[in-house]
Amino acid sequence: MMQPRVSSSDNVKELAQARGSAYLQPRASHRLFLKIILPVLALAGGFSVFAMYFTRLQIGFPVVGTAFQPCVEDTGGLEQWIRPPSDLMHSMSDEELLWRASWVPQVKRYPFKRVPKLAFMFLTRGPLPLSPLWERYFRGNEGRYSVYLHTQPSYKANFTSNSVFYRRQIPSKVSEWGQMSMCDAEKRLLANALLDLSNERFILLSESCIPLSNFNITYQYLMKSKYSFIGVYDDRGPYGRGRYNPNMAPEVNLEQWRKGSQWFEVNRKLAVTIVKDTTYYQKFERFCRPHCYVDEHYFPTMLTIESAHRLANRSVTWVDWSRGGAHPATFGRSDISEAFLKRIHDGQNCSYNDNHSSLCFLFARKFAPSSVEPLLELAPALLGFGL
Repeated sequence: MMQPRVSSSDNVKELAQARGSAYLQPRASHRLFLKIILPVLALAGGFSVFAMYFTRLQIGFPVVGTAFQPCVEDTGGLEQWIRPPSDLMHSMSDEELLWRASWVPQVKRYPFKRVPKLAFMFLTRGPLPLSPLWERYFRGNEGRYSVYLHTQPSYKANFTSNSVFYRRQIPSKVSEWGQMSMCDAEKRLLANALLDLSNERFILLSESCIPLSNFNITYQYLMKSKYSFIGVYDDRGPYGRGRYNPNMAPEVNLEQWRKGSQWFEVNRKLAVTIVKDTTYYQKFERFCRPHCYVDEHYFPTMLTIESAHRLANRSVTWVDWSRGGAHPATFGRSDISEAFLKRIHDGQNCSYNDNHSSLCFLFARKFAPSSVEPLLELAPALLGFGL
């Protein structure tokens, strides 16, 4: 007996219903995967991402999203800005150093207790044979002075840890008498000393200089002075105006050309004026060459143009030119006596804060290494220190 035919449309409907029920009713294994295994895998993946993030932080690799820095960082307060550098042997170039030293606070009143200091800047070739005398001079005046040494780069100082000169060398370069490198060394000393905000007066000295009074007299004399002490005069002869080069105009005219002593003392304002200068520096570097000796003309001329009213037009460092020659007299052991030191002190006449004064010199040069012993013997009675 023949079976009734089933139409193709009926087969299609049955197949569709069967497939639809399969999609709508997932197998038990699928349900287990969705309910248990998939959340476990997601949790494991999360832990993996966290572990990679933490590991990269520990070993210093960059992590996406960690480059953000807050606009205002915790700087540790005011102390880090006012604390003088703990190590003078920094890695700054001269260009970086002069730029950093030229920063000037615009608020004149200091927001901390500031004890102004004298910065003693020694420009030397190497050893300081008169250091025992200076050690006695500084003794008991801690907190009122700073010391800086510019030496030839090859010189390695061996001062003991209890010396005022211990670790006071600054990064130095070769400097030659009469060359721009000498002024570079002086600017380098000033710039390093300016990094200490408490330094108020800046004294340039050589290894042959000695103090002529005790520290307290020096301190009061300089701190109370309205002027800075740099020798400035208009020498109209061949060794003054005769060294002028017309190519220095218009920045420097012949009438502004000055000559002076290399060994100066300046206040903080003028120290900044010196280290930030580029205009006059370029002219002197190009057009003041021997027989024009730049260390005798650059600072006196520049400061006369920029701040003549702040200059005493004299030095506080005594020298003796009476023996003639290109350099002042040098004094050794046989020269040092009570009469000799009294001669330096007595009979002086100068202007101090626009009044007459008999105290004109605080330092003297040039003294040979052999002079240190007699100077140490006479210092308590004649120089006022070293007891």
